[in-house]
Amino acid sequence: MAHHFRDAIAADDAALAEIYGHYVSTTVVTFDIVEVTPEIMTAKRVAVEESGLPFIVAVDDDERVLGYAAMFPWRPKAAYKRTVEGSIYLSPAATGQGVGGALLNDLIERGRQAGIREIIAVISDDGADASIHLHKKLGFESIGHLKRVGFKFDRWVGTFLMQKSIDA
Repeated sequence: MAHHFRDAIAADDAALAEIYGHYVSTTVVTFDIVEVTPEIMTAKRVAVEESGLPFIVAVDDDERVLGYAAMFPWRPKAAYKRTVEGSIYLSPAATGQGVGGALLNDLIERGRQAGIREIIAVISDDGADASIHLHKKLGFESIGHLKRVGFKFDRWVGTFLMQKSIDA
């Protein structure tokens, strides 16, 4: 699938909400339970931009959004400044096409350029095998398992923590 990456822009927010909304309404890979609107995605995107972190999209040759990846501050305390949580979501049509690995690689490189040193991935322990495999393939190490920390769709769900150190 032909694609390229660029910074997310306001015109992408509806597509971002649609992609993320799919995972909110049909899976436990995100612990959000409320429908995500374009306005909510705008607020998330702008907050990331204002923090100096990357929020990028994968688009096809017609500029249709195939997926997105972003870095969010890990914790609000100043000493965590160079540690982030990475997040990646693909449209269902873009999965299994090589877009995810390339998108996550691009996010890692942009994080490196922004001075980030540690990336944490928080991945559901239910239904996210592809995400775990992708992160392992790109050098993330498993650092923990938080059991039964979320409740969605009438069941308890945990998260795996994975971490990647990146050099300057």
